[in-house]
Amino acid sequence: MQIIARDVRNYITPDGRNPFRQWLTQLRDKRVRANIQRRIARLQEGNFGDCKRLGSDLYELRIDYGPGYRVYFGTFTSHIVILLCGGQKGTQQRDIARAQNYWNEIRSRDNEHRNSS
Repeated sequence: MQIIARDVRNYITPDGRNPFRQWLTQLRDKRVRANIQRRIARLQEGNFGDCKRLGSDLYELRIDYGPGYRVYFGTFTSHIVILLCGGQKGTQQRDIARAQNYWNEIRSRDNEHRNSS
């Protein structure tokens, strides 16, 4: 099986916020941030690791550290990964709903762009 490097990008809301970056920077434990950043680096290399598909092109990257950190992302094309938001096992359902809303907004923007071209 061939591993495909990915272009990992952060989702930016229509009002200019970066939910994933905001979540990551508010984590106080530097070791937690480092573990998450290492997982993102492996994602860039094409190694998805412990990952669960949540729906059409929407995934949950599970990080086995502390309270069960999660990173939610979508695969826009075979080479582009968009980081949506993050959370913990205890807030999983709310985080999944937020990630789904962000992903729907991205898909809607893309459809509008394609239709106007």
